[in-house]
Amino acid sequence: MSKPHRLLARLAASVVIGVGLLWGAASTPVRADAFVDGFEDLPLMPGLTNVPAASVSFDAAAGRIVVAFAEGKVRMPDVRAFYAETLPQLGWSVDQAGRWMREGEVLTVDTVVEGDGLVVRFELTPR
Repeated sequence: MSKPHRLLARLAASVVIGVGLLWGAASTPVRADAFVDGFEDLPLMPGLTNVPAASVSFDAAAGRIVVAFAEGKVRMPDVRAFYAETLPQLGWSVDQAGRWMREGEVLTVDTVVEGDGLVVRFELTPR
């Protein structure tokens, strides 16, 4: 991703996070640099916390591969709505529910109910 695209992505992510705070979407303050582990431009939804021990990131010959997890007491429809609104602003196009494409990469966002919360899995692979 070029430097202007990264700057735009960070700006858009900051705006989205700020709007979420204004709407009361987060129970605790979210820093402007709250991003999903391993991603420089994928905002972490308010209410979610990264699970660093479960994240993996590396560059392969075909492109980068990132698998990251976040958890929190959020609802599945809210996660889907947050990323459905946020990802197009960052240049991602929806391919199918939970699957997005941008510049030769595929991003999958899956959710799993665990206890009284959710675990969200983010996977980035080359197309």
